[in-house]
Amino acid sequence: MSSPPQSRVTRHASRGSVPDLLHLIAERAARLGGRPVRFMEVCGTHTMAMFRSGIRAMLPPNVKLLSGPGCPVCVTPMGMVDAALAIARRPGVCLATFGDMVRVPGSASSLERAKAEGADVRMVYSPLDALKLAEAEPRRTVVFFAIGFETTTPAVAATVAYARDRGLANMLFLVANKVIPPAMEAILAGGEVKLDGFLCPGHVSVITGSAIYEPLAANYRVPCVVTGFEAEDILEGIAMLLLQVVEADPKVEIQYKRWVHPEGNAKARERVDEVFRPCDAAWRGLGTIPMSGLELRPELRAHDALEALGIEVPPELENPGCSCGEVLRGLIEPPECPLFAGRCTPATPVGPCMVSTEGSCAAYYKYGER
Repeated sequence: MSSPPQSRVTRHASRGSVPDLLHLIAERAARLGGRPVRFMEVCGTHTMAMFRSGIRAMLPPNVKLLSGPGCPVCVTPMGMVDAALAIARRPGVCLATFGDMVRVPGSASSLERAKAEGADVRMVYSPLDALKLAEAEPRRTVVFFAIGFETTTPAVAATVAYARDRGLANMLFLVANKVIPPAMEAILAGGEVKLDGFLCPGHVSVITGSAIYEPLAANYRVPCVVTGFEAEDILEGIAMLLLQVVEADPKVEIQYKRWVHPEGNAKARERVDEVFRPCDAAWRGLGTIPMSGLELRPELRAHDALEALGIEVPPELENPGCSCGEVLRGLIEPPECPLFAGRCTPATPVGPCMVSTEGSCAAYYKYGER
C-alpha cells in the first residue's frame, strides 16, 4: 500500500471571469463521469456569498456544496449562552457581546430578553468597546462574552493584555473562542458525511496560514483550497478542488493568494499565544472536540469571568426539534429541519443558525429555498 502523498502548497494564476470559470468547472466535473462530489465550506461568509451570487444554482448536477461549522455564533453551545445569562443577571455586572449573540436562545431565555427584563446587556462592535466601558465605570464589573475563530481572537487577546497592563480588575472575559482545523478533522473522523474537499476559510487563514490544513490533506486524503469571497474567488476554488479530485492528488492550495500565505500572521499568533492556551471545547452539534478551544493562561485567570464570579457552565441541551447540529455537520440542509421557516424564522429564531448573519439557515431563508 502506497503512503499518502505529501501535502504541498501551490499558487495559481489570476482568476478568470465567471463564464470562463463556470465552463472550467463543467469541464472538470464532466471528467468525473457523473460521479457526485461534495465540497464543504467552513466559513459563514462563504455561505452568504454563495447564496447572494447564486453559485449553488450555477454548478453542474454532480457538484454539491455543503455548509459546515463556520459560524462562530452557531457553534457556541447553549451552555455558554446560559452562563452568559447567569452573568448578565448579577447585580452590578454589565455583559457586553456582539449583536448576533444577544438574540441566540438559551435553554429558557436569551440575552435580548434578559436586557428587556432589566439586565445590563450591551451590544458592541469590538472587545475594545467593552474595555472602554470598564475604564469609564470602574465600580461596575464588565464582562465581554468573547466568541469567534482565529480571525477575531487576536483582538480579544490584545484587549485582555491591555486590561492586565492597565490593572483593570473590573474587566472580565467569558471566553468561547475556538479554532477551526480540529472541527474539520472531527467531521472527517466522524464519517457521517463523505466529503471530497474543503473550501477553507479565507479570513481565518490570513492569521493561521494555509499550512495548518496540510495534515487533513495528507492523513485524510482530502483536497483543501483556501478561497476568497468574491464570486470569481469561490468559483476558482471549486475548479481547483475539482482538478485535485480528477487527478486524485489531494493537497493544500491557496486561491486567496492576495492575502493568504502558508506561514500566516506570526505576530497575531504570538499575541494569541501570550494570552491563551488550547483546551478541549464543546461545539454545538459536534460535541466536545479536543484542543479546539482557548482558555486564559493561569497568570491571567483573574480576568476569567467564570472563575471570578463563581459561574459554572450548565450541561449541554438543545431546543426540541432544532436541527442546527445536523446542519452544522453537513448532514442536512436547513429546509429539511421541521421548524425551518415555520416556527423558526429570523424574527422568531429557535436555533443560532437562524439568528446569525453567517448562519446557514438565515442564508437559506433570505436567499434560497423556503
